[in-house]
Amino acid sequence: MAAPVSVNVTAADWAAVTPMFVLGLAGLAVLVADLIARAYVPRYAAIAIGIAGIVGAGVLCLHQYGSQYTAFGSGFVVDDISVLFEAIVLLAALGSIVLYGALGEARHVAAAVALMLWSASGAMLMAGAGNLMTVFLGLELLSLALYTLCGMADRAGAREAALKYLILSSTASGLLLYGMALLFGATGSVALASLANPTLAAQPLYWIGLGLFFIGLTFKLSLVPFHTWAPDVFQGAPLPVTAFMSVATKGGVLAVLARIVLTSLPPQHASALLLPVWIVAGISMIAGNVGMLAQTDLKRLLAYSGIAQIGYVVAALAGATTAGFDAAVYYFAAYSFMNLGAFAVAAMLSSDREEGAVLANYAGLGYRRPWLAFAMTVFLLAMAGLPPTAGFLGKIFLLRSTVQTGYVWLGALLVVGTAISLYAYGRVLRLMYAREPHRAYDPKPFAPLAAVSAAVCAIVVIVLTFYPFVP
Repeated sequence: MAAPVSVNVTAADWAAVTPMFVLGLAGLAVLVADLIARAYVPRYAAIAIGIAGIVGAGVLCLHQYGSQYTAFGSGFVVDDISVLFEAIVLLAALGSIVLYGALGEARHVAAAVALMLWSASGAMLMAGAGNLMTVFLGLELLSLALYTLCGMADRAGAREAALKYLILSSTASGLLLYGMALLFGATGSVALASLANPTLAAQPLYWIGLGLFFIGLTFKLSLVPFHTWAPDVFQGAPLPVTAFMSVATKGGVLAVLARIVLTSLPPQHASALLLPVWIVAGISMIAGNVGMLAQTDLKRLLAYSGIAQIGYVVAALAGATTAGFDAAVYYFAAYSFMNLGAFAVAAMLSSDREEGAVLANYAGLGYRRPWLAFAMTVFLLAMAGLPPTAGFLGKIFLLRSTVQTGYVWLGALLVVGTAISLYAYGRVLRLMYAREPHRAYDPKPFAPLAAVSAAVCAIVVIVLTFYPFVP
């Protein structure tokens, strides 16, 4: 019987995960405030506590940038990969929580904010995961809260979305866990670094385990052919939850994939091991954009858009180069602002019935709410990869990365997918600026938090275009 492995835990180890603890404690504080309130904690009080927790975690997280530390016996890694993706997850939580200022029953807001904070801490744990057990722990912490969040709306569609996500996500988690078990059998270790041993390539157990592991990751990224859950769940879930899922879930999983691609595979076998992942990413670029063409619901349209956009991001990792990783992070950060901004615009047009998710309600928006239509125009142009937005520059970086690493076919699929997407996004733009709107829809009164979120996102999407040229 093997001797138990002891891990000496130091103050530096606890400091590495402090941002997640701050986020978890903020969620607990929201529930305590709700508990001691006479009826339920006011909507804006719960949001304020959540924002304070996110800001505190963000400050601690950014303080770690540039450092390199392995905590808890390789269980958690602090490096640029973890810090960058943790920051994006925190951004997603912030942009989603503020939408509860405009949507959701007041009695449910505190619970929703707490669950979203805990779910975000799971995504952050995945971002720094250094072994298979930490990956699974972070994934389950992320997912368990989301199952409940998806059903937190008084309509049948929300409960259907929660059940569908629970069943399909649990199946994917089972495949992921089975793959982990096979990888442990092949390597004798749960550390991701142990996967880089070149002698493992001779073992079928290693190839099968890695294949099942990648299937679990591609499901969470909603890449083809494991994407069919995304449009239905996005449509049924409450709008703030959909906004959160569109960024935070993918951020945590992308960090795991990036760490494996860049540091955890034997270089001489990496191309063969990762080829199925690049094929899936290429197909997703086309399938996601084609799926957008027939949509009449904004949340479904953004779900299909996300399938294609994440395909672009994953393709940038092909070749396992630093330049490719930088391009992937830049584009994913820009995508986060585009997506969160689009959902903020939808929230400003919605009551609890979420009228802002119906594309027909955007008819004539350019004349009724010109600044709101302008913000949505910025986000749609960015998703389409048109100037003057970060989406344009980001796609140039992605295209350069795929071509320079020899994956020209991925670059070609990116161009084709972008061309297809122009029609889908153009439909919405044409609807907003139609002189004779098909339907006169009067938006709800001004929602300040959603308006600030939309404005900030629109400004950042434009400013990010010039960031790479700033000395």
